[in-house]
Amino acid sequence: MMWYDRKDSRAIFVDKRRESHTLSDGRQLEVNPDQLADFQDLPFADNTFALVVLDPPHCQRLEARGDITKKYGVLVPGWREMLRTGFAECFRVLRPEGVLIFKWCSVEVPLADVLALTDQKPLFGHYTGKRATTHWITFMKPNND
Repeated sequence: MMWYDRKDSRAIFVDKRRESHTLSDGRQLEVNPDQLADFQDLPFADNTFALVVLDPPHCQRLEARGDITKKYGVLVPGWREMLRTGFAECFRVLRPEGVLIFKWCSVEVPLADVLALTDQKPLFGHYTGKRATTHWITFMKPNND
């Protein structure tokens, strides 16, 4: 949902879904990633990317019913372990001193609960939205040389 140009050659769009929906306002939503993969098990070598953007589901539901959950997916039972594994996987594919941009909407799950799922420490962040519930958090992977 955040792409300026989904076909930009500098980026690889990864999602575990390939689907289309008609949204409540009649617009068509196409979830059509460059690569089908789950962010808990990325098909890339260690230390591949200088930049990773993680925008996981943030609504707790059993299925995607409304526009938001159709766009972003849902947090199913066991979501804490899913996010813990996903964070670790994103840092695995990130180069030393690479940057992870993490987006989270804290309407249902507080940001602090989610940040507790990784041992990496955020560098800085910013919140946006009408109720200031969307958080953009920046991490930098340490260079442990």
